[in-house]
Amino acid sequence: MRNIFTTLCAGIAFSFMATAGYAQAGDVKSYNEGINIIPMPQSLTQNKGFFQLTDQTTLGATTPEAKTIAEFFAAKMRTATGYNIQVADKGDIKLIIDSKLKTNDEGYTLNVTPKGVTIKGKTAQGLFYGMQSLMQLLPAEIESPVKVEGINWQAQAVNIKDEPRFGYRGLMIDACRHFMPVEDVKKQLDVMALFKLNRMHWHLTDDQGWRIEIKKYPKLTEVGSTRIDGEGTEHKGYYTQEEVKDIVKYAADRFITIVPEIELPGHELAAISAYPELSCQGQPITPRIIWGVEDIVMCAGKEEPFKFLEDVISEVVPLFPGEYFHIGGDECPKTSWKNCPLCQKRIQDEGLQAEDGHSAEERLQSYFVQRMEKVVEKFGKKMIGWDEILEGGLAPSATVMSWRGEEGGIAAASMDHDVIMTPGGNGMYLDHFQGDSKVEPVSIGGYTTLEKTYSYNPTPDTLVAMKKDHYIKGVQANVWSEYLYNTALREYRTFPRALALSEIAWTQVKNKNYKDFERRINNAYVRLDGHNVNYHIPQPEQPNGSCNTVAFTDNVSLTFTTSRPETMVYTLDGTEPTAQSTVYTGPIQFDKTTTLKIATLLPSGKLSRTRTILVDKQELAPAKQVAQTTPGLNMQVTDGYYLNTRLLKDAMAPVKETKVISETRELTSYVKTDESMRGVNQYAAVATGYVNIPEDGVYYFSSDLEEVWIDGKLLINNANEVKRFSRNDNSVALAKGLHEIKAVFLGHIIGGWPSNWNDGSINIRKSDAEKFTKIDGKMLCH
Repeated sequence: MRNIFTTLCAGIAFSFMATAGYAQAGDVKSYNEGINIIPMPQSLTQNKGFFQLTDQTTLGATTPEAKTIAEFFAAKMRTATGYNIQVADKGDIKLIIDSKLKTNDEGYTLNVTPKGVTIKGKTAQGLFYGMQSLMQLLPAEIESPVKVEGINWQAQAVNIKDEPRFGYRGLMIDACRHFMPVEDVKKQLDVMALFKLNRMHWHLTDDQGWRIEIKKYPKLTEVGSTRIDGEGTEHKGYYTQEEVKDIVKYAADRFITIVPEIELPGHELAAISAYPELSCQGQPITPRIIWGVEDIVMCAGKEEPFKFLEDVISEVVPLFPGEYFHIGGDECPKTSWKNCPLCQKRIQDEGLQAEDGHSAEERLQSYFVQRMEKVVEKFGKKMIGWDEILEGGLAPSATVMSWRGEEGGIAAASMDHDVIMTPGGNGMYLDHFQGDSKVEPVSIGGYTTLEKTYSYNPTPDTLVAMKKDHYIKGVQANVWSEYLYNTALREYRTFPRALALSEIAWTQVKNKNYKDFERRINNAYVRLDGHNVNYHIPQPEQPNGSCNTVAFTDNVSLTFTTSRPETMVYTLDGTEPTAQSTVYTGPIQFDKTTTLKIATLLPSGKLSRTRTILVDKQELAPAKQVAQTTPGLNMQVTDGYYLNTRLLKDAMAPVKETKVISETRELTSYVKTDESMRGVNQYAAVATGYVNIPEDGVYYFSSDLEEVWIDGKLLINNANEVKRFSRNDNSVALAKGLHEIKAVFLGHIIGGWPSNWNDGSINIRKSDAEKFTKIDGKMLCH
């Protein structure tokens, strides 16, 4: 599976220079036309003329902070232009820190004329952002890591006065499910700084991995940082305290504050694996190898977890100079607490009674969180947590991060608590699909377009009416990494939606314009190319669900769209599309078998991954003549854990049971499973029989099963795939009547998702229908 995704992402990525190098001297590429600053400033006036960068251009700065910033940007300019741009006391580009500037602390003014540039910031941070805006007035190639020839290095004359709408503009990275190497963290910080994001929320501990060195508890990284997944692959990695210090400084140099998160009391199985006594039962266990919520949590009745967490916090706090310390507090099942005598004694001793709609165990969670709040405050930090910390009573000084919608944030603000808005359903979860799930890499689910993310307003009308909207301190997008198996996929999900986040967080609502933002991201794409970021490019999609095999009998017309407006190009001769290939302008007609290759083309000349579609002319497969049938399918069950059908065949394991099933969902429910998947006896099941096709036609089939065969031909093959969503649909021309069907289920875990959790359905859609429907028992016989 990793190889599949690596190939996918590599196919998407062109080298930056492959596109940027085409520019001729004096040319202005279409994506460099106009003003392309992201996030859009609060006040901008465009004037006549341009400021020209030359080999004699200097940056002028007199104070140490201004000189540091000037050197930072001069180095970037030298790299991309090849010019000998230097920093001096006086210069063509003047950098000034002015504490009396009439903006907030991160604000700046930027005045560009043909004669020179003046940037003023109220603080060094404001000056840094003013320079970032100047860089975005220059051609996008200014972000190139190598010299670019043939670019007219000029900046539009403007007057800008700017400051951010929110002080907290955050992006969360989850390094627990899949580790993020140091160099990739730094690359993300570079891009965050480019678009004026100023908080990186670092999710460092969870059920699947503990990712930060704690010297007092070495087993946390010796044991808790490693897991063996369902495919047998070892996942490991953690940050030493020295690496953390290096990353924190790297972020601070770019005016980004890192907010560390140490989860408690739930999502702590990795720590419990290292130190089992932290749980209620104290039994040995390993880090969780599947996604979902773990029901083994820290014991609230013992003192050991509180001592452990205080020790951990005492080591983590000195590494992070920012004001916030995140304690998680979300998704903590109370099952073990209900069954734990020590937890129940704690409830009794503390007088924690069920009231106001909260159970005694929820009140126990509040007790746990409030004790930890005192620890966090002792070390001089403000506690921040997910909105579950509201349950059972909110800790007195806590800031709430509202993720389950806006309700938690509204409730917290109404109680005069600070809030960071990060609701998943409002576009702030960047691990969701942003294109057709049939052709996109596997995801946790959801569908969040760039426009949906961009349209979010973090201040609900309810709080505005209550005059409590000032408690909304900022907004954050979260990049949970369950299905982000490598950095390329992580970037593919994060960008360009993180750019929409930057404009939500910085720009006043009245200044936002999505259509203009769509135009500006074409320039931003080239900047991302300069940082080797594997951003999402919309792929060509087919209505009613994309499919890479399109069967037809006489002729067929194929229509394509993209999830945001882009040009598509295609070939019909088997060659790969290029920027010069035929432009898609409307439905493509076919009357013979053809291989269609189609891709999305950006203004930079960069292409998306190519979709290869077999448009296959077929005769209707004849129905079978069967004298007598019985409802249902024959199912044979074989014990064992098989990652693919070859292993099942090679095992030659005996059939455990043969039985008739009424529906294919029984393939996945033969053995009872739960959220933990511990102790599950895995098996393989093969069902055979007939499916009754209601009328002649072309039919599309979709399933998350390992295989689906029709009339002896392998139609759906999900080998080595995460069985989360069907992304290997197929179509076939079938005559009315009975057709042989074989469905294969393999009980296993690939990519953290147990195949047992699927419903075993096979879905079907006639080519002229809009929706798939399940093949039910009425259509099956043997």
